[in-house]
Amino acid sequence: MPPAITYDPRKHVGVHAERISHVSSTNFPGHFPNEDHSWDLERFKKGLTVKIERLSNRSIEFDLVGVDASIANAYRRILIAEVPTICVERVYVWDNTSVVVDEVLAQRIGLVPLNVDPALMDMKQTQNDQATDRNTLVFRLQVACERRKNAPKDTTDPSKLYINHEVLRARVVMADNPPAPTNLNIVLTKLRPGQEIDMELHAVKGVGKDHAKFCPVATASYRLLPLVILNPEKPVPRELAEKFQKCFSPGVIRVDPRTKAVSVDSKKMRKETMSREVYRHPEFEGCVQLARVRDHFLFNIESEGFYPPQRLLPEAIAVMRAKIATIKRAAETLLNNGDGPGDVEMANA
Repeated sequence: MPPAITYDPRKHVGVHAERISHVSSTNFPGHFPNEDHSWDLERFKKGLTVKIERLSNRSIEFDLVGVDASIANAYRRILIAEVPTICVERVYVWDNTSVVVDEVLAQRIGLVPLNVDPALMDMKQTQNDQATDRNTLVFRLQVACERRKNAPKDTTDPSKLYINHEVLRARVVMADNPPAPTNLNIVLTKLRPGQEIDMELHAVKGVGKDHAKFCPVATASYRLLPLVILNPEKPVPRELAEKFQKCFSPGVIRVDPRTKAVSVDSKKMRKETMSREVYRHPEFEGCVQLARVRDHFLFNIESEGFYPPQRLLPEAIAVMRAKIATIKRAAETLLNNGDGPGDVEMANA
């Protein structure tokens, strides 16, 4: 049997009926007398773990273990705001007789993610930079609705009555066909006979902090690993075992069908929502302690752009490394020129 889990305020965040406790990390130098908590690379590498729990075409769940909350939150924020993608930025309307006005249709087009590798394009430094083949992709949206000549007389289905009655994202084309929207079935607008759309679309490289359309993820969130700690000195009464089990998410608590003994399924404990329902029942007081592991983060990321889900975290790490390199150069420049008058200017910042 695995060793019994006990509550450790150095590693766990206490979850109580009305509050939480021991939220902040304490593993830094000077907090505990006569203990060395200085940062050590080998110790950090030994405790660092990244494990993929679930992977699909558009989402990933993975565990990040052994880092501080500030690091995990930095990755989450970078994923949302600073990993670059390609989206339509400028729309030139030559003709639009649909019921959707130019501005609204342009916004809908801009919000559709494109399947284009941002590494192949340069980012414009300002909005007024000259468009070139290195920083701009040009698409064409040209479609007209017509009535089908042989449509059944008794039908009301637009797909049988008209040709091109829906303007799908698949209609956005480019010469020689490489880049395309990630989802070709997004409806941009609907047309009827005599209505027509003719537009030129310019896509550029950008980041989510400039506009939400550049965000490469639909959601990027994390939570701390739940922990259900049973008190061996006060076991759950056998006659209340099933009631105790229903206080938690399905599968978290196991009840032996013969002895009615209660145990925790360590593999399914991650499914616990921490509703604290068990604290509402006085008969279970002292039987269980709820907590979360302070350095064990359960990430859930949904990709909505070019990047496969498994590539998003490495991209966020690359952005953070670039930031650290900038800070390092700034610190070195300040160290070398700290005695000079006035502000310090850093080259290649």
